[in-house]
Amino acid sequence: MDLDAYAAAHREEWDRLAQLGKKRRISGAEADELIDRYQSGASQLSAMKTTAGQSPQGDRLSLYLSRARLRFTGVSGNVVGQLVSFFVLQLPAALYRIRWLCLAMTVASLAIAAVYGAWASSNPEVLATMGDASALEKYAKEDFVNYYSDNSGSAFTSFVWTNNAWIATQSVAFGILGVYAPYIMFSNAQQLGMTAAIMQEYDRLDVFFLYIAPHGQLELYSIFVAGAAGMRIAWAWIAPGARTRGRALAEDGRALFTVAVGLILSLLVSGLIEGNVTRQDWPWPVKIGIGSVALTAFLAYQWVQGRRAFRSGETGDLDEFEAGAKQLIAG
Repeated sequence: MDLDAYAAAHREEWDRLAQLGKKRRISGAEADELIDRYQSGASQLSAMKTTAGQSPQGDRLSLYLSRARLRFTGVSGNVVGQLVSFFVLQLPAALYRIRWLCLAMTVASLAIAAVYGAWASSNPEVLATMGDASALEKYAKEDFVNYYSDNSGSAFTSFVWTNNAWIATQSVAFGILGVYAPYIMFSNAQQLGMTAAIMQEYDRLDVFFLYIAPHGQLELYSIFVAGAAGMRIAWAWIAPGARTRGRALAEDGRALFTVAVGLILSLLVSGLIEGNVTRQDWPWPVKIGIGSVALTAFLAYQWVQGRRAFRSGETGDLDEFEAGAKQLIAG
């Protein structure tokens, strides 16, 4: 079958099908015409796939038929089914694709924090730039711990959750810029190291680690994942491979922005731990253990469930009807 000739012969029919599928309101006569053209188009698509397999012409017609079917059935996908598909397939697949970059981001951030902490601890003049000695001592001995109990658990949870979720979303959304996500990650690591240095100066480093360990495991890793997703989107624009830059950015941007949705939920969990567990007068092994369980669950979701979803063909991107047919490339 000569697909170009076949498509040219039926172009007017397909264009009319597309036109009817896009109309917000159709008359009775147009509804009958839409059904007739749908049936005709479905037969033509079947003939094309039988003789030539997948093709750009077939993908275009398939999209027109999907829109037409939605117009005369009025039925969209089941919401519960879509949620299951998102959390069981799309989101873990997207997280799995950036797993190594997440680990690299974690190692790099912790290394930067350690370097800044050691540098500030060995140079009193560096700490002096962060405030006078009395203010730093008050922060180390009082304010750092009081921060976790000054407000109610629900109010504190809401505050830290919205703040961290906003940072994570920005890191993913502005990843295309190429510099925003690394800047956020560097600033976060720098602040972490400098805070540790202040606590070390007043022999409170143990308190620092004890208080950030319950919630900080999942919270920090979630931020690292956001940075990895943002940088992966930037890389899609820098090195698109066989795809055009526009298509690479669209596909990876759609797929990896699902990560932002998942991180909003993981940061809610870390916020609940920070607002309701860290402040409790419980044994530290119990509180830290709760944080470790939360992080382990996230890692299992990313690496185990993500691997299953990725092997099934998921990438985190939308399906063909929502995203549009993919462009075929050789090689």
